[in-house]
Amino acid sequence: MRRLPVFNQFRQRLAAMPMPETEESILLRVLVQALVVVGIIATDVAAETQISLWAVPLSIAGATWSWYRRRDRNVPVKFLLAIGMLVALAVFLKNLFGQLNDTRLVLAELLIHLQVLHSFDLPRRKDLGYSMVIGLILLGVAGTVSQTFAFAPILLLFLGIGLPVLVLDYRSRLGLEHLKMKNEKLKKGNSPIFNWKFFSINFLAIVGLGLTIFALMPRFPSYQLQTFPVSAPSNLAQKDFPDNNRGIVNPGKQGKEGSGGGSNQDTGPGKVDDTFYYGFNSKINQNLRGGMKPKVLMRVRSQSEGFWRVLGFDRYTGQGWEISRDNQTQTVERPPWSYRFFIPRQFITGKTREVIQTYTVVSEMANLLPALAFPKELYYPTPRVALDTEGSVRSPALLQEGLTYTVVSEVPYRDRTRLGQASTDYSKPIRNYYLQVPPQIADKVRQLTEEILAKSRKPITSPYEKALYLAQYLKQNYTIPSDPNSLPFLGENEDLVEAFLFKYKGGYPDHFSSVLTIMLRSIGIPARLVGGFSPGEFNPFTGLYIVRNTDAYMMTEVYFPSNGWFAFDPIPTHPLIPPSIEEDQTFSVLRQFWKWVAGWLPSPLTSWLNNVFGAIATWLIGGIIWLWALLSRGWVGLFAGLILAICLGFLGWLAWNGVRVWLYRRWLAKLPPMESLYQEMLANLRTQGYAKHPAQTPLEYAYLAYQHQPPESAKAIDEITQAYVSWRYGKQNPNVNQLRLRLRELKKSQLKKRWQQRQDLKLKTQ
Repeated sequence: MRRLPVFNQFRQRLAAMPMPETEESILLRVLVQALVVVGIIATDVAAETQISLWAVPLSIAGATWSWYRRRDRNVPVKFLLAIGMLVALAVFLKNLFGQLNDTRLVLAELLIHLQVLHSFDLPRRKDLGYSMVIGLILLGVAGTVSQTFAFAPILLLFLGIGLPVLVLDYRSRLGLEHLKMKNEKLKKGNSPIFNWKFFSINFLAIVGLGLTIFALMPRFPSYQLQTFPVSAPSNLAQKDFPDNNRGIVNPGKQGKEGSGGGSNQDTGPGKVDDTFYYGFNSKINQNLRGGMKPKVLMRVRSQSEGFWRVLGFDRYTGQGWEISRDNQTQTVERPPWSYRFFIPRQFITGKTREVIQTYTVVSEMANLLPALAFPKELYYPTPRVALDTEGSVRSPALLQEGLTYTVVSEVPYRDRTRLGQASTDYSKPIRNYYLQVPPQIADKVRQLTEEILAKSRKPITSPYEKALYLAQYLKQNYTIPSDPNSLPFLGENEDLVEAFLFKYKGGYPDHFSSVLTIMLRSIGIPARLVGGFSPGEFNPFTGLYIVRNTDAYMMTEVYFPSNGWFAFDPIPTHPLIPPSIEEDQTFSVLRQFWKWVAGWLPSPLTSWLNNVFGAIATWLIGGIIWLWALLSRGWVGLFAGLILAICLGFLGWLAWNGVRVWLYRRWLAKLPPMESLYQEMLANLRTQGYAKHPAQTPLEYAYLAYQHQPPESAKAIDEITQAYVSWRYGKQNPNVNQLRLRLRELKKSQLKKRWQQRQDLKLKTQ
């Protein structure tokens, strides 16, 4: 074949091709490989996978091999790498079809496969540049996936390695020969490449600036996604309701291993399960004692803070609650090509806002899906879910570790005026199920409730104001015992609400909500008990709410016709109204940081600073409102706004120039007297159009002054320059006062020259 003309020409051209210019800096190669390793480990830590166990050793082996073979063509290896890339593509496509709803990790895994293969052929600097970019991309993917603070140290490590890599890469781009540094220089820290002081200062400056920008950056409530995150363990995706049983399954009631023995019994005195909340069942018993051990259950990313509602109860049993229509749940199915369920909703006429939440389960939970009020869309992996009569959504199986699902809720605004004017004409289903009170306590509770409302300074007529007043009254006049086992168990026929109000003057947190619900029902206001989770602990670095089992509790929901259900929280130390969409999250990180700082300050100082910041915020908001009102006045407002903008621009320009002059004066004041005098002269001449070029020496500049300046001015420039050079290089002390007089004469001559030029220009124009 070598004798064939075509093949021979091709072989000759191939042999004549120059070898790729190799990167000889082993230090740059090692640091780039470290960046890649950090990126792979970051993806592993964020996604809780184990890719780095094989990817890191193979990548290091490939980088080592490519160093020793950097000057060879490695043609057989290139063919093997091409085959490996095709295999990686096939694996990627296979994984892609299994994770269509969240492809971030699938793409990151493909990138890791390609980087491992790429590491076996790194002869040139630009190949190392590709690896640097891959490490950065992997770190970015890890940042979007991470739900814990464990990502922060890896980010700092990446930055610490990245700074010297950028320096070495820049030297390589300039073609500078790699400096072989002696060990003694490295020990003393005098290396021209590794100036540890320079790297340390820049590292701290970058981290400080980044944290400042992160804290001040506004968080706008928006998901820039059309396909929401959904993922689940493989055994959950095909789960269905067994034998059409759509009931609630709570591990704390089943007596499973690790569940605390399943102590959440339905009736009679008992013990609270120490892991699973007792309230997530179709029937609950509030004659239990004890507490739970804190345990993280889920992490939530939401556009708005809120009460993660789980379920509701309509029938009071005297010592607990139950869902009276538990057998009337309806099944909701999704199409096979999409994870989206459409949830039936009740009609609401008030103003609402769409809120998107993504929940990631960390520990096993009951088969009830937490969500903000009024969910309208659910993105969940099972083929069907169930919806009960109290608005809770049920999964066919327990919520397992690793499950991620997304809910889109249509949350109504809490308009106090509108709710205060709501009708009291309740429909028959509302009256049948949400006004039930045991006959033996109905009159007694109603009489006490009316007496409490009569204590108000002004008459309370609307159900909304009554609910607010009663919730606040319970907070202020009834207590929670410090010991979770101090209250005696209720007797067999003893009523919880009656014992709370008339016997013990208090109870445990969930008892407050039960009492408020029955008190409202006793005066004809429909109410129900709802269970769920408080927002949890917000992590400003990840943007996630960390929710624990101890965050679960009960609240009261009150029904307002045409407006829906709204919650009231009568538990002491809790806010009267749970957080919702009315809370502005734009500067949530800055607010969290201020709360942390305020915790270290004395109370009087904190109060004073709060008043100052409140006044500033009020002034800014008032100014924005006034400006908007001005611009809304048609053409007059438009021209007034333009005039105002020009005036503000002029004032800003004056302020900026004033700051520049002040900074310049401060800079001159810090210089030695002779240096300050010389720099002031150069600045003055620069304004006259005679600037000193950086390549000119002071004496060259003074010599050329005789060609561009009047004789007296050139002589003054020369005299000041000669004194400056003698002081700077000859260590001679000049007469600064005399030279300052010469500078003043120079400035006067310059002013006289400009005045003469203006007069000459006037004569020419005339």
